[in-house]
Amino acid sequence: MSSFKLASELPAWKQLQETYNSIGKDFSVKDAFAKDSSRFSEFSRTFENFDGSKILFDFSKNLVNKEILNQLVQLAKEANVEQLRDEMFAGKHINTTEDRAVYHVALRNRALRKMAVDGKDTAKEVDDVLQHMKEFSNEVRDGKWTGYTGKAITDVVNIGIGGSDLGPVMVTEALKAYSKPNLDVHFVSNIDGTHLAETLKNLNAETTLFLIASKTFTTAETITNANSAKKWFLEQAKDASHIAKHFAALSTNEEEVAKFGIDTKNMFGFENWVGGRYSVWSAIGLSVAIYIGFDNFEQFLKGAEAVDQHFLTTPLENNIPALGGLLSVWYNNFYNAQTHLVVPFDQYLHRFPAYLQQLSMESNGKSVTRANVHANYETGTILFGEPATNAQHSFFQLVHQGTKLIPSDFILAAQSHNPIENNLHQKMLASNFFAQAEALMVGKTTEEVKAEGATGGLVPHKEFSGNRPTTSILAQKITPSTLGALIAYYEHVTFVEGAVWNINSFDQWGVELGKVLAKVIGKELDSEKKVESHDASTRGLINQFKDWSI
Repeated sequence: MSSFKLASELPAWKQLQETYNSIGKDFSVKDAFAKDSSRFSEFSRTFENFDGSKILFDFSKNLVNKEILNQLVQLAKEANVEQLRDEMFAGKHINTTEDRAVYHVALRNRALRKMAVDGKDTAKEVDDVLQHMKEFSNEVRDGKWTGYTGKAITDVVNIGIGGSDLGPVMVTEALKAYSKPNLDVHFVSNIDGTHLAETLKNLNAETTLFLIASKTFTTAETITNANSAKKWFLEQAKDASHIAKHFAALSTNEEEVAKFGIDTKNMFGFENWVGGRYSVWSAIGLSVAIYIGFDNFEQFLKGAEAVDQHFLTTPLENNIPALGGLLSVWYNNFYNAQTHLVVPFDQYLHRFPAYLQQLSMESNGKSVTRANVHANYETGTILFGEPATNAQHSFFQLVHQGTKLIPSDFILAAQSHNPIENNLHQKMLASNFFAQAEALMVGKTTEEVKAEGATGGLVPHKEFSGNRPTTSILAQKITPSTLGALIAYYEHVTFVEGAVWNINSFDQWGVELGKVLAKVIGKELDSEKKVESHDASTRGLINQFKDWSI
């Protein structure tokens, strides 16, 4: 079975290596377009969302032809990508190292299909939590939920870390156009006291609601921030009984929640089959529901659900997330491209690359396969990005003329939420979206540079090699359903990568070691004695910190 094989042992992998050696490394996208007038339509796919809105995925500027694409699809089949996908949707324990199901897809099951884990249907349980979120978020938004002095809530502070922060931050920023006036959301994740202090500086305890996002309610950084927030609140409210009106828990640990002072009626749970980086669809999205309204939050879920169904039912040849994931494997493992750039041409999506960094690198930053052996090939890509057009003045120089191949995704909405100056700004933004992708593909030859008047040693500096691959993603508008679809697309791209590489994309042991050591060092920092353990560097740094922090 392929689950016990390295990806490099599969016949399709070996065939792809031969194809790369024979035509891939010298493949010219520019020439491919010149030879095939139908290339754009042949290598583009349009996703139609449940509400009729569309997203165009243009893969035509990538370094592939029909033969290469067919071989990549064959690789997915030999790697049993479809089988693993079906097992995920069936609630099987595909997270083998933690013996858990991977069932974030059940969180957006708005059709209420039967989706079972360990013989228990999750549909009602998920919907019950969502209805609780709906009731709570509506009360806050309508001003019916009041603070201890009877005033309506004006500010919501989400205290979490990792997936309990990155998802809600990104989504609330991306959907800011749907927010309610005079109701703001804030996010605290960093244990650095500055993050909490700056957030609380201009808030009023009477009108502030805190959401403590921690499944176990024991996450050290989150609970430390939560306790400091509670202290700040009580300095103004005085009475601990008021905590119940100003704190809610996104957690499953009823005992710890109650001990903190939160009314357990205001506790929103989620199961252990929800990974942190996939949790924005769950109770962790409560801040989103409050900010944009539950109806919009449900549209967000339905957009993701529509992509789920596309991913589950569409043959690999036309399966949009599958194609995105296979292209990533093509570049990572055959072109030795170590990075993946995501550039949203949309200011509202300015936190989207940061969100995708966790999704991609925490999922696929693994070196051991599901067969418990070390991979003999590259796995997780280094994902990075920033919103354009400012990004063009930071790292685009490297993308265009550097020595590294950096496959890139460009994202644009045709319609802006802010069409100011008769849509002038959006047209300028769009012109850069189209031009950058075209320039990366066609480059600029020596002859063209000379024709522009350059001479001598200046010529090579103004040449562009071109043939730099991009995927252009063009949406009609960034609505809640569109954003849900885009996130689900990248979730399944990440899934396909991990499935081909035969790694478990759903654990994160790599973040544990540092946490364990931090607890040990934390106790040492509480002592006045000089530290005598650790390596010489760590010991020296700790003792210098102790001297300087007095």
